[in-house]
Parts: sequence; structure tokens; C-alpha cells
Amino acid sequence: MQNSEITFRKKLILSLVLFIVVLSSGTAGYSIIEGWNIFDSLYMTVITFSTVGFHEIEPLSKAGKAFTIGLIFFSLGVVAYALNYGLKAIFEGEIQDVFGRRKLKKVLESLENHYIVCGYGRMGKVICNELKQKGIPFVIVEKEPLELDIDDDVIITYGDATRDDLLKSVGIEKAKGLISVLDSDAQNLYVVLSARGLNKDLFIVTRANEEGADYKLTRAGADKVVSPYHIGGIRIAHTILKPTVVDFLELTAKAGNMEIQIEEVVVEEASALAGKTIKEADIRAKNWVVIVALKKKDGKIIFNPRAHTLIEVGDKVAVIGEPEHFNQFEKMAMGNRKSNLSEESSTPLPEF
Repeated sequence: MQNSEITFRKKLILSLVLFIVVLSSGTAGYSIIEGWNIFDSLYMTVITFSTVGFHEIEPLSKAGKAFTIGLIFFSLGVVAYALNYGLKAIFEGEIQDVFGRRKLKKVLESLENHYIVCGYGRMGKVICNELKQKGIPFVIVEKEPLELDIDDDVIITYGDATRDDLLKSVGIEKAKGLISVLDSDAQNLYVVLSARGLNKDLFIVTRANEEGADYKLTRAGADKVVSPYHIGGIRIAHTILKPTVVDFLELTAKAGNMEIQIEEVVVEEASALAGKTIKEADIRAKNWVVIVALKKKDGKIIFNPRAHTLIEVGDKVAVIGEPEHFNQFEKMAMGNRKSNLSEESSTPLPEF
């Protein structure tokens, strides 16, 4: 539970307790001093507390008048405290914050097969934009609530991503994967260790900044370690040595590109592709996409697979083509036999 929510509850409970103390002490005081019954004493306490100005039930004794003066001052203090806190909670948005966190908690509890992105820096922002564009559910974990350029519909929680309780609060047990792109390798290492300990089946990707850190992060439990400086250096060198190849890779990987892209899909049990060879599936003619690689269930990757290569359930198929054809191909790979892609296209692709 957040500290501000605990403070909110404490102040709310304190206001209620003070209100009850005023009523009970006033009722007891009038009952003892004036000898009135409980109901009349409570009535006198209420009209005194609310300062409505009604006449007393019976004329007060000197002791009763002195008690009333003390009760008025005490009740005014309680009212002042309650009003001050109530107005502060309303105008400073404390109430909205508390209910907002409760709503966020319910949303997080309903999530499953989502991704957790730890760190919303320059790299984290690019990752989140890609996930959002693909319609993949994700949660951002950022250490401090700074000014972030982020859409209102994006789920974000603040805290230390290396803490087990925070990772549990964002549903790590039900998550599909975790991406850690924090500032230092040490922080990423802690996140990987915590995440792997909480979910053995989690797919973990992290960033390595220093040379040799990738080995440690892999030992800690990361499935993939990306070194942006190493990849950036190779890309710059290839831009000089192989400019056409780099242009092609940028064309296929660029977000929002509407010309040509590379995508991957998983072949499911009900898929029309399962149990067929690449030649039998005839993906190129039926689906207007070309298979560039096939990753088998055992992790083996087959580049430019031959026509006799068998497609099995659980295989990942990497294809290249125009974005408009990917949705149709994905339906076919996932078992939607009603897709138009399972039928032969009237205009087959030309042979290369």
C-alpha cells in the first residue's frame, strides 16, 4: 500500500474518532453534570457541536455552562481540522489519487500475458511505442513520477523495479515477458534475478552497457541481452561497408513503415500450416508473404528453409512482405481457417 494512501486513511480515521469522542464526551458530560437522560444529553451535544443556536432543554447550571463552553471550543477544533483536511484532500487531488491507485490496482490484477517494461528512458519509450503499435499489453515501471511524455491510457506504476513486492504488484507471475532497460547493469542484474526467481517461465530481455555484462546477465537468468553500443557500432560500420543492406534492414524494421516489414508468428495446433511442408503450405502464393526463417521448438533456426522443410506446431515462422498481408497470415497460423489466406489467391506472386 502506498504511503499517501496510508496517510489518507489515518487522517480519515482520526477525523471520525474525534467526531465520536465529541459526541460521547458531550453526552456523558451532560448526563453526569445535569442528570439528563442519554437521549436529551446527546441532543444537547449535537446542537452545541453544530452551533445551530437552539435553546437548552432545561436551564443549565454553572457547571453545565462551563462544560458547554469547553465543549464548544473542543468541537470547533474538531470541525476546523475536518474541514481543513477535507478541503485539502479535494483541492490537492488526494482523494482522486487514492481512488486512482485503487483503479490501477484492479487493472493490474486483471492483466495476464502482458509485458513489464522497467525504465521509461529514451530506449524504454521506443520499446513501449512499438508494443503499443502492435496492440500488445504492457506495464511501465518507472522509479520516480517525473514529467513523462506518455499517453493517458498507458499503464504506469512508480517504484523500485528491483523489489519483489513491486514486481508482484504489476503481475509478474502472470506476465509473458519482462524488459529491463534501467540506467546501470547492476540495476538490470537485480531486476533479472528478482524476475527469474518470481517466474521461471518469464521471457526476459535486458540491456547491457558495459563490456562483459552480457555474460553476467545471462547467468542471472536473462533470455536475451542487447548491447546498444555494440549494435550501434556495427550498424555504423555497415552503413559505410554495406549501405544497401542497412537501408533494407531499416526499411523492414522501421516503425510505421507501410512498404515492407519482417514479422514472426507462432504456428498453433489448429493452424492450417501445422504438419505441412513449406511447399505444401504454399504460403508465398496464398498469403503474399515470403518465409525467410523458421525457428524450431528446440531453438534451431533454419534460414531460407527448403521446400521440403516440415512446419510443426510451436514453430516460429519469420516472413517478409507488406503489412496488409500479415494480419491474414497470422490468422492462418493461429488456426483461423476461415481466413481468406487459406484459400489460393487469384493473383499469385511472380517467381523470383
